[in-house]
Amino acid sequence: MKIGEVSKLSGVGIPALRFYERSGLLGTPARTRSGYRVYRESILERLEFIKKAQTLGFSLDEIRSIIEENLHGKCPCAEVRENVRERLKEVDEHLRDLRRYRNELAETLAKWDEQENDTGGEMCSLIENSQITNGQILTAPITRKRKQN
Repeated sequence: MKIGEVSKLSGVGIPALRFYERSGLLGTPARTRSGYRVYRESILERLEFIKKAQTLGFSLDEIRSIIEENLHGKCPCAEVRENVRERLKEVDEHLRDLRRYRNELAETLAKWDEQENDTGGEMCSLIENSQITNGQILTAPITRKRKQN
């Protein structure tokens, strides 16, 4: 299969396929005389593995390591399990931080709702007069897209 067909069947863009190849995730495909990459059917399974591993939070470096271990006859499953166990701990910590952040935001908003709008500050007295707890109110800042007008 040529790269366009692999892209179409896998849902992975051509630039990503080339990047994966350069990164050592796909191996080196055969080439035609005119230089076109020619992939075996098994590339689709490899790409599916890469997508699943990314969904589980593995970096491309970690995925490459797993693939290399497998190619050398080793079973990387114990390391994979431990990696996911550590990632789960990190997610739990992040969720605790987000809950704390959410509660701090709710408390701050409730206090602001009890006040009248005050234009006495330099920019916004609500922010300027906020009571910051534990050194900072935003323990886990969330970024969000702003609405475009």
